Amino acid sequence: MVRIELPIDGMTVSVIVNRHNVVQVFKEQQSIPIDEDNVHHLEVDLGQSKLQLNTEQLSQNLLAVAINQSPWRWVEVPNGNEDRKGNWLGLAALGFKLFKSAKVVKAALIGASVAGYAWLFSWQFALMLVACLVVHEYGHVRAMKYFGLKTKGFYLIPFVGGLAMSEDKMSTRWQNVIISLMGPAFGLFTSILGVVLYYATGAEIFAGVAVLSALLNLFNLLPILPLDGGHVLKSISFSMRSWIGLLACLGGLALGLWVSYVYGLMLLAFFIFIGSIEILLEWRMRHQTHLLPLDRYGQVVSAALYVLVAVGHIAVMWHFADSENVILSLPVKVLSS
Repeated sequence: MVRIELPIDGMTVSVIVNRHNVVQVFKEQQSIPIDEDNVHHLEVDLGQSKLQLNTEQLSQNLLAVAINQSPWRWVEVPNGNEDRKGNWLGLAALGFKLFKSAKVVKAALIGASVAGYAWLFSWQFALMLVACLVVHEYGHVRAMKYFGLKTKGFYLIPFVGGLAMSEDKMSTRWQNVIISLMGPAFGLFTSILGVVLYYATGAEIFAGVAVLSALLNLFNLLPILPLDGGHVLKSISFSMRSWIGLLACLGGLALGLWVSYVYGLMLLAFFIFIGSIEILLEWRMRHQTHLLPLDRYGQVVSAALYVLVAVGHIAVMWHFADSENVILSLPVKVLSS
């Protein structure tokens, strides 16, 4: 559709037309009724004036206009194809902006994660799992903000987990330890809250959230890069000596390979591949690193915090070890094996 502006008696009259007829007439942004004398002859009452319109040649992009029975004046109608093209380009640009919008991407990934896990398991389990992932990643983001790092928030990756992103680089190993541990620490709060709500309401759904959060975060605490536990191990060991850091991280990868083989965890094998690249880069850049290492006190405190968070998650799972619900007791059986 095309808008034609007509100055009449000191006011602006807008005529909206398409390829075949007049769609609407506006007087100073107010819609005016259209009287149809015949198929091609239209009349509009503007108050003090009468506007006549003839659409016989509208298909040739010509519209006849007359005021108060004056001779017809032919007005050229702009080609709507250019406007249509512009509209499509505008819509395409808007779509591209939406696609680039971080909030839209994050929402889409969350929706895809829920849908994917619901397809594999159930929508109840999917919601619980995504809620645990969101709390976990939010813990990382809060720690980044605590250290004054600019963040991009976090993204959930279907069937993989989540990723908290920062625009700034960390400057100390201590920051790496705390940021890595805050995800599992926030997850521990979720587990404890689930236990409290379970005893307050008796609903097993809260016990399920507690156990699932504990299992998820304990998995993240495995000393395997690029998991959170692997980052804690890397920060502590590379603060001692570079060769100690290399041996410790390689030991973590060996543990990961064993766990992946025993339980058939292909996803963990993928993480190990990514972790091996990270270890290689860390070793190659060991003499150029900008990260301030942990002193002996920082190493001890980091290890103690790591153990404390891990023990907290194990305690939550152990609490439901004797549950008659197979799902609630399963994590401890896996841990015991």
